[in-house]
Amino acid sequence: MSGTGHTVQSTEPLDTMVELLSGLDAAGDGGDGGRQAFYDRLCEAMCRLTSMERAGLLLYQEARRLVVPAGTHGFGSDLIHDVHGTLDETPIAQRALAENRVVEVSGDLAGQVPARYAQLPGITKITCTPVSAGGRWLGVIFADRGGEPFDLTDRERHTMWTLGKTAALAASARIAATQHERARLLAERVDLAREVHERVMQRLFGVSLVLGSEASLTAEQRQRCADEIQAAVADLRHALARPVAPPQLDTGATLREELQRLGASYDGPPLQIAWDDGVEVPRQVEQLSQSVLAEALRNAHKHAEPTRVDVRVTTQDGTFVLEVVNDGVESGRRGRGAGMGLRLAALDALQSGGVVDFGPTGGDGEWRVRLVVPLAAEDAR
Repeated sequence: MSGTGHTVQSTEPLDTMVELLSGLDAAGDGGDGGRQAFYDRLCEAMCRLTSMERAGLLLYQEARRLVVPAGTHGFGSDLIHDVHGTLDETPIAQRALAENRVVEVSGDLAGQVPARYAQLPGITKITCTPVSAGGRWLGVIFADRGGEPFDLTDRERHTMWTLGKTAALAASARIAATQHERARLLAERVDLAREVHERVMQRLFGVSLVLGSEASLTAEQRQRCADEIQAAVADLRHALARPVAPPQLDTGATLREELQRLGASYDGPPLQIAWDDGVEVPRQVEQLSQSVLAEALRNAHKHAEPTRVDVRVTTQDGTFVLEVVNDGVESGRRGRGAGMGLRLAALDALQSGGVVDFGPTGGDGEWRVRLVVPLAAEDAR
């Protein structure tokens, strides 16, 4: 109490919010490491400002159609790293997001969280805080008191809800930054295509007209055609030398681990995964293969209505092959089954010495996306 009889409220919650918000720039500019550090601090703040002892933030990744860990405090890193799931199998998260409030569940967790986590030892009561903004559901924060019973106060609920909004602000900034980067890369690729068309294709078109005519060519005309072809090759080399870095899809996992996660909790039709014995993903192909996989699954979701998606990882004639086939393309839409993402993935593959082809397989409603990358001598053994 102060001398005037008024209660002196602690400024720690406000100070913590200011500190977290001041770290938003670092979360956006520091890459995945900076974002995880920010989310870890947010989870730590939830435990420091309330009676919770453990907290874990999970965010929805649209490219993967999967909820994955983003930050944690108090949980073992091995436990939280393996957590994954979907909204459909987590009713407690549905309630928290739909009602925009902190939800508490105690006792039997079956029917509230994915079945594989319902019987984890040391968890008797948990809270679920919504991470949402502008009507968009971005994720949730789970927290508990280390297995001990508890009752939240209204102040704790408000603090947790506010921290959830702070996490939503950071996640929204990340999404906006990713979309901006994709737009920038798309603009660069459009410029590249325009340069190739204006400088290379025009030269080759002129040469093709001359060579395709029935008139005999003089030595000077043949030399002129050769010079034009050489100039076209030089223009093409110049255009392709421009650095157009592909967008990075850092899942924190290998392709094999990512497929295991998706096989267990993919938010879509069943995944049938076939990984040939002895096949390993070359290190330099890891991110490319995961990006192609994400684009193939996104393409199936947006442009088809599949009942299943088949994924195969194999090698063939000295090449690494990733193949994704869905069965949901209607006959009337077979010519329009690819989005811009797949076309950009094809360009990314070319920059890595590989190729992405996509189109109908000839089967009933089947559409295939295939990445083929030559193996180095040491990888082909």
